[in-house]
Amino acid sequence: MTVQCYLVKTAYEYKVAQFHTQIKNEIGAITNNYSYIDSALVSRQEMLYKSLSEKYMKGKKSRLDIKNGVLNTPFQNIITQKIKRKLEKDLPDFKIDFAIVLNKFILYKNEQETDTIFSEKPFIQNKLYGNLASLNHAFLVRSYVGTTNGTFENEEYKLLTEDSMYVSVIDWEMIILRRMTFILILSLFSIATLIGLFVIAIRALIKQKKVSDVKTDFINNITHELKTPLATLGISTKILAQKNIRDNDENFNSIVNTISRQNNRLQNLIDQVMANSLAENEIELQKEKIDAEDFLLSIVNDFKITFPKITLKTNFQTEKTILVLDKFHLTTAFLNVLENAVKYGSNTITMKTKIVEKQFSISFEDDGIGIAKNKQAFLFEKFYRVEQGNLHNTKGLGLGLYYVDQIVKAHQGSVNVISDLGKGTQFTILLKV
Repeated sequence: MTVQCYLVKTAYEYKVAQFHTQIKNEIGAITNNYSYIDSALVSRQEMLYKSLSEKYMKGKKSRLDIKNGVLNTPFQNIITQKIKRKLEKDLPDFKIDFAIVLNKFILYKNEQETDTIFSEKPFIQNKLYGNLASLNHAFLVRSYVGTTNGTFENEEYKLLTEDSMYVSVIDWEMIILRRMTFILILSLFSIATLIGLFVIAIRALIKQKKVSDVKTDFINNITHELKTPLATLGISTKILAQKNIRDNDENFNSIVNTISRQNNRLQNLIDQVMANSLAENEIELQKEKIDAEDFLLSIVNDFKITFPKITLKTNFQTEKTILVLDKFHLTTAFLNVLENAVKYGSNTITMKTKIVEKQFSISFEDDGIGIAKNKQAFLFEKFYRVEQGNLHNTKGLGLGLYYVDQIVKAHQGSVNVISDLGKGTQFTILLKV
């Protein structure tokens, strides 16, 4: 960017110098002499200069009188207008202010005697013709040297005058910028490209840092994810060891079924973690017809075994609802929601079902710490975790709710959340009937 700015600055300075040279050459060619001014005006000017010089030599005029007489001629405005019209005619593309200022007024009485009546640096106060108010932003076009010969008291003398023309082009900066349009566009495009690449690089670094952090979390927390089915299997095994359970066929079969389900879940845990990284259109579902209420009750029973201290209530307003869905993926998704509720301080969870606009609604209401409004929009993003309120020291990978969202979408359903800090959370999942 520094190089681009330097190149633009250098190009601008070059264009300024080029523009000044162009104006000097064109105006210099136009004003090479005063031939476009009436010869009568030129003659009157020469006569005035000679008259003032001779009166000075007679002692009737002082140097200050000469200066004032030269700078305040009666035909000053006429010559100014003639020069202005000439510039407007020959240079119609530019609006030009100009000033011709007197620099020198010198008398040569003979080869040995010189009388410098007037000699100063260019000042706007010494303006002969023109409409410039200041020389500060004007530039020199050219200087004119004029000589007039005369005779005074049988002695020849020579009068030498020098005046300089300064011009200022109105809005010359904009003219130069227009000429630099291509360079400016190219430079701005280059700078924008650099900024874009910089932003992409920073975003890539942030993404890599996030992935690195998630990888570290995954390594640290995968043990916990494995412990969930293992804990259920351990508890079920201990219960199965009790004689009264073995003697009761119903309880025995229930525990065996729980062990079988958790064993399958453990065997498929790696597939689940892999599936967590898939988008909804990449998940392969093994759908089958199931009784929704019985399916949910099996999840409730498994959850109660793993979290015996948590109160899980059911409020089913539906009966014998047949759904076509993938039991394994939805089991994991529903357990993710329930375990999240425990993670964030819930002691009581209520699972409700009802039919809403021909869709099967499952809602999970908890009494946990709730979720801030500004964080709810990020809940279903991959790897996002709400850091506050991990009351049960339950760690996660930040994939749980992302997985829930992807699985529900893969079933052509939707999931939404309603929550306030300190007032609990409600997750609602809608599935096609």
